[in-house]
Amino acid sequence: MESKRLLSLDAFRGFTIAAMILVNNPGSWDSVYAPLLHAKWNGLTPTDLVFPFFLFIMGVSVTLSLSKKMQQRSTPGAFFRKIFFRALKIFALGIFLNLLPGFNFSELRIAGVLQRIAIVYMVCAILFLYTRWQVQMMVGGFILIFYWICMCFIPTPGYDIAMLEPGNNMSAWIDSLLLPGRMWQGSWDPEGIFSTMPAVVTGIAGMLAGRLIIQEIPAEKKVIWLFISGLAACTLGYIWSWNFPLNKNLWTSSYVLFTAGLASMILASGIFLVDMLKFTKPVRFGIIYGENAITVYVIAGLLALALFEPYLSGQSISSYFMNALTGIGLGDKFTSFCFALCCVGLNFIPAYLLYRKKILIRV
Repeated sequence: MESKRLLSLDAFRGFTIAAMILVNNPGSWDSVYAPLLHAKWNGLTPTDLVFPFFLFIMGVSVTLSLSKKMQQRSTPGAFFRKIFFRALKIFALGIFLNLLPGFNFSELRIAGVLQRIAIVYMVCAILFLYTRWQVQMMVGGFILIFYWICMCFIPTPGYDIAMLEPGNNMSAWIDSLLLPGRMWQGSWDPEGIFSTMPAVVTGIAGMLAGRLIIQEIPAEKKVIWLFISGLAACTLGYIWSWNFPLNKNLWTSSYVLFTAGLASMILASGIFLVDMLKFTKPVRFGIIYGENAITVYVIAGLLALALFEPYLSGQSISSYFMNALTGIGLGDKFTSFCFALCCVGLNFIPAYLLYRKKILIRV
């Protein structure tokens, strides 16, 4: 299993990117099924699992790819420049998408999904190159505890107690001091600087799962240990949420453990079904999407401009779609969901072409 591409990981990554596109592109934000929306604050919906799953998968990929290169007796320093420039490219793509369509630099949002992916990738890759897995685990644990103490026990500036409300918490306060540019929610940003620290731990969790995968032990044991460790992390995260609620916007420590645990159990199930039992046909869609995941995500961002900007007599394609289908009696939310599915289908076309041509774009 170590010598070949881990198809279950490609499938997991692909379905995660497809889910990102699905939840980001409803026909109308006024008509969306509840599971396809983020939780308003505390708690989780299926949509809140998508981003941490991707960071976990990225952590696994860091271990799998770099471990193979390190076996070629290359020094860690030989990879540092490549890691830095790859992270820089991903970060720049995020800034580019944030500037579209008007390139209004006065309203530039520095934070974003791709920007967080870039930071987490760089930190995790450097940790892999220069530390052992035991140190990585200790770093992850320290960050989660440090973040918990800062958020729950240090009084929020301007208040007598620690606050965990939207815009009124330690993370929002630190971002207001350090994060340049516009913030997504005015006074706070879900991809801000301080909450990126625990997001790094999501990547570290994936690295640790990858470490288990590359071990010279029977595949059955890998699956069992991935599932058991995932269940343990999920349980610990749930218990921790009694004091530090599951919250995607704050990327709470409980949220890190709970979502990483779920991701580990899903990966274990995928390895068993796809890589061991060879059930590849049912997940071929995900495999195709997953081979050029970030490229497809960027294409989806560009395609969204054509779909949501008003062109047709002052109407966007999305609003035209909504009006046409609701006009024949289909429900608003169902029509909005159908449009999101069409977006997933449209973005599958470039993913499939790249897959057929065996083109792997290393963003």
